[in-house]
Amino acid sequence: MEEASNRRKFLSVSALAGVLSACGGGKETAVEDEGPSRLGRPVSAYGERSAHVKLARAFRDSANPEAAASFTPLQDLDGIITPASLHFERHHAGVPQIDPEKHELLLHGMVDRPLMFTLADLRRLPSESHVYFIECSGNSGGEWGAKTTPDPQRGFGLASCSEWTGVPLRTLLEEAGVKPGASWVIAEGNDACRMMRSIPMAKAMDDILVAYSQNGEPLRPEQGFPLRLVVPGWEGNINVKWLRVLKVADQPYMAKDETSKYTDLMPDGKARIFTFVMEAKSIITFPAGGRKLSGPGLYEITGLAWSGRGRIEKVEVSTDGGKSWTAARLQEPRHRIAFTRFRLPWRWDGGEAMLQSRCTDESGYVQPSKEELVAARGTGSNYHFNGIKPWKISADGSVTNVDA
Repeated sequence: MEEASNRRKFLSVSALAGVLSACGGGKETAVEDEGPSRLGRPVSAYGERSAHVKLARAFRDSANPEAAASFTPLQDLDGIITPASLHFERHHAGVPQIDPEKHELLLHGMVDRPLMFTLADLRRLPSESHVYFIECSGNSGGEWGAKTTPDPQRGFGLASCSEWTGVPLRTLLEEAGVKPGASWVIAEGNDACRMMRSIPMAKAMDDILVAYSQNGEPLRPEQGFPLRLVVPGWEGNINVKWLRVLKVADQPYMAKDETSKYTDLMPDGKARIFTFVMEAKSIITFPAGGRKLSGPGLYEITGLAWSGRGRIEKVEVSTDGGKSWTAARLQEPRHRIAFTRFRLPWRWDGGEAMLQSRCTDESGYVQPSKEELVAARGTGSNYHFNGIKPWKISADGSVTNVDA
């Protein structure tokens, strides 16, 4: 009842503000408006955003721009689908430009029939489309210590969610015939560093896609055109882009990016290896760092939650630093291993507040606090941070990172 009452008040206030704005004339914009008194622009070959809309990825500074990253502006997006143009990027040797007519995928190793597939071959096979998130295991790595990421984009933007279309990997493996004793699939990309990762056979025969489409159109070069792996729920690095080779083997290959990198150093000096699954995580995207509330009143708290173990079942929000929690409303439909949008009406009284969210997935796993993570794993890792993230709202309405 209280939520419904807040919603009615919010709508009435918003409607009044809209009427006053329309009657007041407002400020002139830098972009000339096109109204009913003049013809609009003609039909175009490819749609563009309005000149009034400014959306962009942020970049991580790097001395080597071919081995850099860009961050999705989570705080500027609605719903759960990330536009392909704003999907985060993480490259180790730049973006190769590949002619799809010449690209081939080799499947060999411990199989009865080594196979070579062209893109046309793959498009003839039964396909599937699924909504999945992909998250770099280094996403939010700065949160392990006292860091200064100012907003959701720079702190949590190495995660995005798309609809992926392709052929299940198990279809190709079944066609080739996996030999007894085979237990791993080694995936290799066509970039200059020949990105290589080892995948357990159980996962390869489960839900992995050899994808050629993202959000209804062919993959973009930055996302692996013409072929990539989509490995649902597992760390981003294993979703090998520009896929060229699949080798069936009886052991992992201990490649660079699964030994010296993408491992987790524990407090006892040992390193966790093959920490594939991205655990349940959530982030409030509004109000969040980098924003400023215009004044006391009703606002909608909103954000995203996701888990590599399955569907998000619950998101709770606290506005008092974790002393009390309220269940947020979850946007339907909720997909497994995908972003889930959550929302909660909230009246800000103009005083200091501390906003944070925590989620629970279908396995029963509850997102931990940063303190719980550090107690279990120390601070020697740069990977797999999924702790609760608080945002501080000051009396002037500014929102900042608590650890900034």
